[in-house]
Amino acid sequence: MAARTRRSRVTGIGGIFFKARDPEGLARWYREHLGLSIEGMVALFSWRSGKDGKRVGHTVWSIFPADTSYFGTDDASFMINYRVKDLDAVIAALRKEGVAVDPKVEELEYGRFGWIVDPEGNRIELWEPPKSYRAPEKTMPME
Repeated sequence: MAARTRRSRVTGIGGIFFKARDPEGLARWYREHLGLSIEGMVALFSWRSGKDGKRVGHTVWSIFPADTSYFGTDDASFMINYRVKDLDAVIAALRKEGVAVDPKVEELEYGRFGWIVDPEGNRIELWEPPKSYRAPEKTMPME
């Protein structure tokens, strides 16, 4: 049987989200001790990509309240968001492979979102950024 070649599905990490019992206090701690520029409960890290380094991307870091159901099960303390180029194609391929796929897809001004669950029960967010997007929040450049 010939080895199957697979096109890259995930192109990077779009965001890291985690729960906190005291989101405001934890945001203060990260501002004070690690110097993160947090607006609300979100910090954006900007970076450049592409062959010429001219494409700007962002990785979101965000604190959620401890009682959020956004991560799926109540005991999940974090969720990772992965960037993809073609959300529909990725979701269709994952469904064919038997991966647990949430039937909901959200379309917002800052992209399209879908969700899957890994074998350990971790909810994973898949994000297809829009073709042109300007982050509304202040960003921190990554060095």
